[in-house]
Amino acid sequence: MSTKTCYYETLEVERTVDEAGLKSAFRKLAMKWHPDKNPGDPSCEHKFKEISEAYEILKDGNKRAAYDRYGHAAFEQGNGGGQGPGFGAGFASSFSDIFEDLFGMAGQRGGRGGRERGADLRYNMEITLEEAFSGKTAQIDIPVAVTCETCSGTGAKAGTKPKTCSMCGGAGRVRQAQGFFTLERTCPGCQGRGQMIDTPCASCSGSGRVTKDRSLSVNIPPGVEDGTRIRLAGEGEAGVQGGPAGDLYIFLSLASHQFFQRDAADLHCRVPVSMVTAAMGGEFEVPSIDKTKTKVKVPSGTQSGRRFRVAGKGMPVLRSRQMGDMYVQVVVETPQNLTKKQKELLAEFEKLSSGETQPEAAGFFKMVKDFFGTRANTP
Repeated sequence: MSTKTCYYETLEVERTVDEAGLKSAFRKLAMKWHPDKNPGDPSCEHKFKEISEAYEILKDGNKRAAYDRYGHAAFEQGNGGGQGPGFGAGFASSFSDIFEDLFGMAGQRGGRGGRERGADLRYNMEITLEEAFSGKTAQIDIPVAVTCETCSGTGAKAGTKPKTCSMCGGAGRVRQAQGFFTLERTCPGCQGRGQMIDTPCASCSGSGRVTKDRSLSVNIPPGVEDGTRIRLAGEGEAGVQGGPAGDLYIFLSLASHQFFQRDAADLHCRVPVSMVTAAMGGEFEVPSIDKTKTKVKVPSGTQSGRRFRVAGKGMPVLRSRQMGDMYVQVVVETPQNLTKKQKELLAEFEKLSSGETQPEAAGFFKMVKDFFGTRANTP
């Protein structure tokens, strides 16, 4: 009979533990018992081997099923269980995610000649509604890190070249023994680039790039909206020592307009009309975003707040041939600063008015009268 401790007990978990719980338990114990965390304590290396063996078996669905049925006998030679856990190359790769948590190696997997990519840049640009309607080509000037012309981006003094890093042999990564397994990390000598510079370029101090003002042409298509982002590939900062350049992102914002409010591809505006025009009907002209004039007919009896739709007079839809609409809202303006004669005429008009001329008001006050009449008759 095997004298080994139950794998579930070794990892301090229940038999019903799921994959996430199993991994969490192993990570916690590995952090506690790893030999590098406990130098000079041989018992820790033994304990770490035990929890590593338990995790390697239980994380594999087939191996876990065999263990649940036969126990440790499933992996002993001659009992049909196949090869034991083992700690070869497959073991090291299967625990790479755990090792990254233990030793902070995440994101440091550089390769030979792994040159650093330049940073992306952001440029904020404000345009008018008219410019968003028609599109434009804008010229912008930005300070940006560009490839050093003196060394052609190598970072080495003219006439010299970078040499292969002696610490990693140009691989950009070094290996280090950690107990019974080997860890691989970014070379600290060359920071993963695989090369070293003995004599840096005087113009760029070995970085392979210098800061200059760059003038760029930006094409803004018709129909862009507030918050539209335009990407210029490769126009960001140059990479360190010849690395690829980043990108430049243009973020657009629209200035407020004195007449129009925008809603996606539609435009809205408010136009005041006189009480007489609203009552008798008429027409007026409104400007359109395309610099033309549009006539809007107002039928008699138009109420304040009514909207009129003018098809195709809105904004273009980005990267299509469709156009939005323009909506004109009329606001009936109440006369002010009336003369005595005007007041007399309005008073005469009021006397001659009936429910037919103001049906909404008549209906409302009838409803109010009925409401209070009903309440008065309620016991």
